[in-house]
Amino acid sequence: MNPAQRNRTLALVRAGFEDGPALTVASTDGEIPQGRELSFAWLTGTVMTGLTSVMLMGAALYVSFQGQDTFSTAYEALQIVTSDHESATDLISKTNRVRPTTVAKSELEIVEASIRETVDGRDLIKKQPFVRIRATLATAATALSEDIPAYDPQAMIDSTQPIVAPDDANTNIYGAEVEGEVSISSSPLPVSFVPPRSVSDQGAEAYVRQTLENFFGEGGNAGPDVALGYAPDAPAVEDLGIVEPGGMTSVVENLTVMPKKTTATEAGLGRTERIITVKEPSKIEDLLLKNGFTDKMIEAISATLTNVYPSTTLPTGARLRILFGASRTSDVLIPYRLSIYVHDDASNTDQHAATVALTDRGAYVLGLAPSEIAFPEEDTEEVNVSNLPSVYRAIWETARKHDIHDDITKRIVAMFAYDVDLTKKIAAGDSIEVLQTEKDAEGHQDLLYVALKLGSTVRQLYRFRTNDGTVDFYDPEGETGKRFLTRRPLQGGGRLASRFGYRVHPIFKSRRLHTGVDLAAPRGTPIYASGDGVVEKAQWVSGYGRYIEIKHVNGYETGYGHQSAFADGIKPGVKVRQGQLIGYVGSTGNSTGNHLHFEIKVNGRFVDPLSVKLPRDHTLPAQDAGAFKQTIAQINDLMQRDAAPIRVAAASAPASNG
Repeated sequence: MNPAQRNRTLALVRAGFEDGPALTVASTDGEIPQGRELSFAWLTGTVMTGLTSVMLMGAALYVSFQGQDTFSTAYEALQIVTSDHESATDLISKTNRVRPTTVAKSELEIVEASIRETVDGRDLIKKQPFVRIRATLATAATALSEDIPAYDPQAMIDSTQPIVAPDDANTNIYGAEVEGEVSISSSPLPVSFVPPRSVSDQGAEAYVRQTLENFFGEGGNAGPDVALGYAPDAPAVEDLGIVEPGGMTSVVENLTVMPKKTTATEAGLGRTERIITVKEPSKIEDLLLKNGFTDKMIEAISATLTNVYPSTTLPTGARLRILFGASRTSDVLIPYRLSIYVHDDASNTDQHAATVALTDRGAYVLGLAPSEIAFPEEDTEEVNVSNLPSVYRAIWETARKHDIHDDITKRIVAMFAYDVDLTKKIAAGDSIEVLQTEKDAEGHQDLLYVALKLGSTVRQLYRFRTNDGTVDFYDPEGETGKRFLTRRPLQGGGRLASRFGYRVHPIFKSRRLHTGVDLAAPRGTPIYASGDGVVEKAQWVSGYGRYIEIKHVNGYETGYGHQSAFADGIKPGVKVRQGQLIGYVGSTGNSTGNHLHFEIKVNGRFVDPLSVKLPRDHTLPAQDAGAFKQTIAQINDLMQRDAAPIRVAAASAPASNG
């Protein structure tokens, strides 16, 4: 043994280690092994005893709980109060920030105006009722919109066609000696007037984001192939909501754009609470139908409430407090808990009348009153970011809640589809206004006006009938909502997989300009012509694979790449119409999966298909300008005047889904 080994051995001895025999499995049978002896039979028996015990205990617990695999009924669904201020659910969902609430504006009113009609050469004056709706867009999707049509941009084209209506709805409000006169006055603007700054955070953020994505190339310099179809030299800030009154533009300073951090509780649909005040005596069934309860739910709730709240009508001032949560079987929110409060005039307080809650078995049972809150004057709803629906879904949800017929709703979403990305989520406070004629004997109504407010941008469309009897909807400048090109020309609209702009190419791994947008969809999904035009190319083009190029008017061209096949008859020189089938989604060429590469060129330069300002499909001729201005003034008067005091719209079941 050399000195080094001897020193290591002495060190181990001083530390308490000593030499010993190796482990052995030759233990005495039937006895517990001692020292360094091992017994495989003893080890196996110990493990099997433990597993058997666990299985027996689990089976006993399963039987004792009658087969339930979750046990949250009493703790979460029934909301047992754990203190004077907190409930069990409050403790579960508490985070480091307070969940915001938004005022849920919901007005359905009848307004009346004096209408002038000409009958047999005589002018007659009569009272005409109109239905006016002002509402915030729904911030959560419920069973009301569970069966709506799937979002399909191409299917919307048919819904925007002009209406041939020789006997159009009469909005000719009579002025002079009868109520409803519209007067317009003007005065010169003082030279000393200085408009205030009016750049909102949302507008500033949109301006910066749009600039970064659409105008800046690599290194912050504009690329040679990047341009706007409507402003080749510089971005038009008025189109981005940054223009101030008087035409002055504002400079955005000290702005930092950061992505919002998503917490674990926001990964899926979360809980939200809605508070509703009854404006007039109403049936409970009608109120529940308009707030996401199905017929089956209402039947179960009515049976549960029979003994504690037998009345089927809620008095004026009563309140509904509804807790919504995620469904296990669909992508909608369902009512977890319903609490009814009745206002006591003597003490000026809201007294709890009854609460029903949903159990894990899908039944509604009586529950304890939730924790007390101070009821707001306005109807409110908690804003849960994970619950916010798309613009498309929110319009449908709001329309169903206010008894707007599905055919009218289809036209509304179709008219806005050319300017608004309906697949984006709404923001709290977005709203819609609708004006309709009152239902006739057959239940038919005419849409007269619709306004959609998203963020700080308001889009208005007015119904107008030209001399040839054609009815269409125009913005205040006399242009239709329909554009001459669609932005997502395939069935279903596709999933946006890659935006326009500079990116690292997924195949070549180099930074280069992506000249269009990639819309992912299953192989074979129909592709349609974005607008009227002539096919310039229908062939294999390098990295595009099977590629079609269509030439439109005014220097516009559209391209469709990576197709699996062309439609019959599509070849160079063929004229196509907007919405006509031209091919099918595929993955030919330089592609990593099935998708449509869609691009737009203006005068030979690529632009962003999703944000470029496109020309309108139709503009009113100059000879109709005077009559159209009068129509705008009359409709604006109807939207501003007070509701009829004796005609308040009553709650009713949602419109049919036909």
